[in-house]
Amino acid sequence: MTQADTRKSWIASANGHPDFPLQNLPLGVFSTAGGTPRGGVAIGEHIFDLKVAADAGLFTGEAKHAAAAASGASLNAFFALGAGPRRALREQLQAMLAEGSEHQVALEVMGDSLLPLQIDCQLQLPAQVGDYTDFYVGIHHANNVGRLFRPDNPLLPNYKHVPIGYHGRASTVVASGCEVRRPNGQTLAPGAEAPSFGPSKRLDYELELGIWIGQGNAMGDAIAIGAAEQHVAGYCLLNDWSARDVQAWEYQPLGPFLAKNFATSVSPWVVTAEALAPFRKAQPARPEGDPQPLPYLMDANDQAHGAFDIQLEVLLLTPAMRKHGSAPVRLALSNTQNMYWTVAQMVAHHSVGGCKLQPGDLFGSGTLSGPQPDAFGSLLESTFGGKQPIELPGGEQRTFLQDGDEVIFRAWCEREGYPRIGFGECRGVILPAR
Repeated sequence: MTQADTRKSWIASANGHPDFPLQNLPLGVFSTAGGTPRGGVAIGEHIFDLKVAADAGLFTGEAKHAAAAASGASLNAFFALGAGPRRALREQLQAMLAEGSEHQVALEVMGDSLLPLQIDCQLQLPAQVGDYTDFYVGIHHANNVGRLFRPDNPLLPNYKHVPIGYHGRASTVVASGCEVRRPNGQTLAPGAEAPSFGPSKRLDYELELGIWIGQGNAMGDAIAIGAAEQHVAGYCLLNDWSARDVQAWEYQPLGPFLAKNFATSVSPWVVTAEALAPFRKAQPARPEGDPQPLPYLMDANDQAHGAFDIQLEVLLLTPAMRKHGSAPVRLALSNTQNMYWTVAQMVAHHSVGGCKLQPGDLFGSGTLSGPQPDAFGSLLESTFGGKQPIELPGGEQRTFLQDGDEVIFRAWCEREGYPRIGFGECRGVILPAR
């Protein structure tokens, strides 16, 4: 059982903050006007500049090494250090930023160690993504999409035996706030004998958890499931933008290609496993009759503690809503407990054939829909393949995304007696096709 941590910070905005209290301290990369990108930590409404603090000699031991590695233009070197230095940095940061800290006066005098998050700072992609793999572990999404195309056999036979995934495009992974251009591609209209080329008419979002890989493995060596969590640097939100009409034409026999390689958005803050520790859960029991995982995917500790209780929210802001000053409307509220496979199982399976994972590699969980329509993590599901439009405030409707629409993902963990931990936002506005 994780002991409750109710400490407060001398940074007033952190206390009761919905995302970034003292107990979170996610890491990211930011820049200021005219400055170079560098590492920082979110605390309340501020970013704590790791480079300023490191240069001032405020860290010691493993934390000093970790702070230096996390102070650069990407977090890859920090990810490569593994869990020990990461925990040491977190412990010293919490002590430094807690009420009564011996460093409070020095940090306040320095001034430039704390920067306003919303005013002065531009958030960047937290790491250079070497490889990106998107999984398909959301059981309800897999069932929902399967029913649209195979009503009598929604799940293919391998789904409950192996964590399904495909190799995505790392070069188009972008940070929250980056605009997303509607892609062009080939589509086959209903009843047509030949495809046509043009802008996607069925552009969609997919609500996912992102997993950042820390320490990797040597090529040819598998990561044992019992050690898999030690290879995860942290977590974020991920929007796997999808052109459904392009996907329908191209996905057989080799799976997603142009329908998904034009953009993948991630939230800029890396939430660590330590911050999420109080919100771990047992992996939901498999329904009676489902096969048990093969031995290389089975670990008792992972089954007991490998799941997370993270609320996942999708909101939509249309141009008309923006014009009238309306707030975004919620489209779905789901949870990571809808994952059929754990993160450790994903890591173990990815490496079991000898694949080399490296610091800064990124996994997507796959769309994490819930069992009911108000928890569906894509428009493909919410509109039942585009057949039932969603009614929005002001008389608007949507079957798929229109130009100017902004999709917003949010996520948080809550538990009685513990401060709420949030992920920040993952946002993207749709631009017209070129």
